[in-house]
Amino acid sequence: MRISEKTPQDGRAPARPGLSGPAARKLPVPPRERKPALAALAVLLILGGALATTLLVMRSGDRVSAVRITQQVGAGQLIPLSAMQEVQIADTGVDYVPWRFRDQVATTYARVTLLPGTLLTEPMTAKTTDQVGPGKAKVGLSLKAGQMPADLRSGDVVQVVYVPAPGRGSATAQQKVLATAARVHGVGSGRSGGGLVTVVVDTSIAPAVAQYASSGEIALITLPGVK
Repeated sequence: MRISEKTPQDGRAPARPGLSGPAARKLPVPPRERKPALAALAVLLILGGALATTLLVMRSGDRVSAVRITQQVGAGQLIPLSAMQEVQIADTGVDYVPWRFRDQVATTYARVTLLPGTLLTEPMTAKTTDQVGPGKAKVGLSLKAGQMPADLRSGDVVQVVYVPAPGRGSATAQQKVLATAARVHGVGSGRSGGGLVTVVVDTSIAPAVAQYASSGEIALITLPGVK
């Protein structure tokens, strides 16, 4: 009896057992190479980051007493106790002046102009000052309203101007600047909106400033951009 094989309709011969197609002939994939060093480094980085975060959280709870400035102190001026306040701050490693040293701070001078709210550090202070020293003199002025700015404060830098009084006999008397940049050493209240002001000037012009001030012929002009 004859057996005939049925040919597929598409004309291709049926696949025989034992023969493989293209998918069965793929090259073997090599095993994935492991890098234990990189894995260990990643673990160390993760642990290091977690440790740093833990230390920051722990240190943020440490509080220290520091000195905060409550009123402006001009460069070259003594830092008074009245300008200091105790504050509790986080111990971040910054060398703030501890509150227990406030009495020592009161014997030092401001190296720069200290503004209210400043947390004091040691580099901001100095044992001595060149603002009042050889070649410098302090001159007291009793000024009327209009001869000084209303918001004048210690530490401000001003021009000291000679303003001739009206009706002065000499027709050649003219307004002139006696000091281009004098430091205000102190400001006190006076009558009728005026004030008692102490300025630091060169010794060469101190007598003239005192003379003109006694006759009410001195005016002060602030220089906000100069510290």
